Amino acid sequence: MPLSASAAVSKSIAGTLPDGRDVAEFRLTNRLGTEASILTLGATLRACVVADAFGRFDDIVLGFDNPRQYLSGGDYFGATVGRYANRIAEGRFSIGGRRHQLALNGGRHAEHGGVEGFHRRLWNFEGTETANGAAVRLSLRSPDGDQGFPGELTVNLKYTLTDADELWMDYSAMTSAATIVNLTNHTYWTLAGAADALLARLTVEADSYTPVDASLIPTGEIRPVAGTAFDFRAPQIISSRIRDGSDAQLKFGRGYDHNFVLRGGPDRLRLAARLEDSRSGRILELLTTEPGLQVYSGNFLSGAVLGKGGRLYRQGDGIALETQHFPDSPNHPQFPSTILEPGRVWSSTTVYRFRGMTST
Repeated sequence: MPLSASAAVSKSIAGTLPDGRDVAEFRLTNRLGTEASILTLGATLRACVVADAFGRFDDIVLGFDNPRQYLSGGDYFGATVGRYANRIAEGRFSIGGRRHQLALNGGRHAEHGGVEGFHRRLWNFEGTETANGAAVRLSLRSPDGDQGFPGELTVNLKYTLTDADELWMDYSAMTSAATIVNLTNHTYWTLAGAADALLARLTVEADSYTPVDASLIPTGEIRPVAGTAFDFRAPQIISSRIRDGSDAQLKFGRGYDHNFVLRGGPDRLRLAARLEDSRSGRILELLTTEPGLQVYSGNFLSGAVLGKGGRLYRQGDGIALETQHFPDSPNHPQFPSTILEPGRVWSSTTVYRFRGMTST
């Protein structure tokens, strides 16, 4: 793919929803030839085309060819997830002594904002920019009572692809009444293209994690990773310990589906994780202002989902690295708070930095 003269944004119609509304797709490109494609449906990262160490370009995220496919199933390919990413026990929480009940969609729990979460919404297009990279701005209004959440929430999200080969996701939100907010992006990365993603080496900047019960709800404990299958402080092949049947946590999650407690204070952009694939020579560095990182090894990809190019996605075909506050935080006072009050602005930034092994 030739180098571009400068950052650029192009718009097309990717398809239509069952009710006839158009789903727009914005393709961001930088001067290095990297591309990121964003759908207005779910503010979804549909494609991310990046060169390997040998100059070959591949799409390194899982997803679908037809936008309507994103409406089916619960795998959240590339989606912006909210109002509350991850799980809330029995869909219940309290703010100021008032109890709230959310829609349940993860067994007896609420998961990723409910059945009609942000991943299924058609986001509004607010504009594009090219001054500091190729960017698209999207917004969404979630009414009071949406899926059981209090307050009208207005969300803004800006995707920016820079000439430094970084994909930035800048989120902000405001509410009309006290509520809880925890947004993330649920992209499945596969740095070697159509190959086993779990053969990559992962480093996570975390000394501890939050163990879960058999229904994947945090117990409230913050447990050191030292001496466990969750120790990624030095690079480890993801699949090397994933079948350790002696670790109850891996049995509960069917692999990794756990929140890591990141080093450093929240609200400061810092390195959270590094993914290295020796086959392609690609490196993905992840930076965030969030306090946690959910590492999900695609354990529920069963081979029943027909993805891009007619490929059946199975466990291990992609790895999700979800920057977030902790799961079920509203029910664990010792966890960082996810409450947003009226008059305040919730904000979060996550950066995906693409590198090649030959240049490091």
